[in-house]
Amino acid sequence: MTISPAKLSDPAVRAFVTAVNAGDRAAFLAALTPDATMSDDGSDRDLSQWIDREIFTSNGRMDVQTESSGGHALVANFTNETWGEMRTAWRFTVDGGKISRFETGQA
Repeated sequence: MTISPAKLSDPAVRAFVTAVNAGDRAAFLAALTPDATMSDDGSDRDLSQWIDREIFTSNGRMDVQTESSGGHALVANFTNETWGEMRTAWRFTVDGGKISRFETGQA
C-alpha cells in the first residue's frame, strides 16, 4: 500500500515527493535549502547532476511505502526510465522548513 504524498507528515518532505512525482524541477529546488547536499548509496553526489540524471530527465517517481522518524525517513518504490523500479530508503535533514540534506539508497 502506498502513502499519498499529501498525507506525508513533514511539509518539506511532502513538497519534495510532490515535486519529484510532478517532474517539477523548480518546485523541487524550492523545497531545498540553497546549500543542500545529498548522497546516493553512501557516496556524496553533485546534487544538480544527480537530480537531473535520476529524476528529471528520466521521469523519476516515488511511491512511498512507509514513513518513520517524524516523516524524515521514507521507504519508497522509486521508478525511472534508466533503472526501472527499485525499493529505496530516503532520509531527510530538515532545517527551517526546507531540506538541507537527503540520503538515498537501496532499501
